[in-house]
Order: sequence, then structure tokens, then C-alpha cells
Amino acid sequence: MRRFQLVRSEDVSGCSGCGVVAEGAEFSDGTVVIRWLVEPCGTTLRDCMADVERIEGHQGRTVPRFLDPP
Repeated sequence: MRRFQLVRSEDVSGCSGCGVVAEGAEFSDGTVVIRWLVEPCGTTLRDCMADVERIEGHQGRTVPRFLDPP
């Protein structure tokens, strides 16, 4: 398992702001859980990191910053 933060450089939706917008963990089976830090705080489950980047990434404007080595 490794922890990460989602870091947003541009808020295209206008609702979550820039900087660190979420914390998460990628599990050994590839499953990813995200805890959003902006109101309303929620939790998102994704099948893999590629899904996170495709769905939450806003075309590269939001990227994962891993806190732990692979």
C-alpha cells in the first residue's frame, strides 16, 4: 500500500480549489481510495490509479504526488 495526495494546479470545475485537494492510498491489488479535503468531504473508490488520473485528473491539471515508494 502507498499513500498519495492529489495536487491540483488548476480548478477547471470551480468547486475544489488548487493545491492538495485529496489524500489517498493505492492498495497492493491496485484499488485506490480517495478522501477529498474540500467540502463536502467525501470518499471515492476507484479500480486503479489509471482511472483516478482519467476521471479526476482534468487532463493533467490534477496529479498524484506519492508519499511512499512503490
